[in-house]
Amino acid sequence: MKTNMLQHKIAELKKQKNAVILAHYYQIPEIQEVADYVGDSLGLSQKAAETDADMIVFAGVHFMAETAKILNPSKKVLLPDVNAGCSLAESCPPEAFQKFINSHPDHLVITYVNCSAEIKAMSDIVCTSSNAVAIVNSVPEDKPIIFAPDKNLGRYVMQETGRELLLWDGSCVVHEAFSADKLISLIQQHPDAKIIAHPESETHILKTANYIGSTAGMISFVKQHPEHKFIVATEAGILYKMQEAVPQATLIPAPAKEDNNCACSECAFMKMNTLEKLYNCLQMEAPEILVAEDIQNKALYPINRMLELSAH
Repeated sequence: MKTNMLQHKIAELKKQKNAVILAHYYQIPEIQEVADYVGDSLGLSQKAAETDADMIVFAGVHFMAETAKILNPSKKVLLPDVNAGCSLAESCPPEAFQKFINSHPDHLVITYVNCSAEIKAMSDIVCTSSNAVAIVNSVPEDKPIIFAPDKNLGRYVMQETGRELLLWDGSCVVHEAFSADKLISLIQQHPDAKIIAHPESETHILKTANYIGSTAGMISFVKQHPEHKFIVATEAGILYKMQEAVPQATLIPAPAKEDNNCACSECAFMKMNTLEKLYNCLQMEAPEILVAEDIQNKALYPINRMLELSAH
């Protein structure tokens, strides 16, 4: 079936089933075009919390759909491909993390939203890359903090807040795939370009950046400098919405270590969702994301704490 025909059928099904499609910036353009909302993890969590739709189709990865289900236990939450996981979430197994927490009982636990429902259920507060600094700053200075699962984001937060955090040793393969050597070569080719980076990137990449922020933050920064040239260090899916927002800007994806078709860093999990899978998922109302009630109840509190702190 052709792209525009599939998109038309998805729009019809969405109306018929009172469904909302939430898509992350890293999804393919054809999915972003049919979504009701495209955003970063914080924006998507906020939209999931406030939707009055009967059904949520989450065009993203598993932990995002789980978060939407935790916030909407009575709604049906669907994920086009149930195998769309996350390397960062997988780097923090619940059993090992529980032992880590038990070894540091006096610590408050702040977890980045890119983790499983089980990890969220062990947390005191959840954060996203756009509010991690503010959330750490909201904790009294004499209270020690465990920050998990992303060590790169944790290091960035430590630098921004001046706080000492006990970091879990987890990371995202996409944001660790940027090549410093290739980036230096690219900067030499484009000395007039501003470098913008996601805080999940490694420290040596962040040190070169003119701006560090969430995907939504990066788009806002580019909008404020629409005539410029940018080297963009995050998953390449963001380039679609970014270019749409600033058509006159020159956007160059930061180069990855591996030699691949796009010479950029792509998340294989994010790209598992296709327009056809999105259509089938709406039609069949599957795969459905379910979260055990006890996990859902425990995970809801830290997510709500994040949403409350982000509303201020």
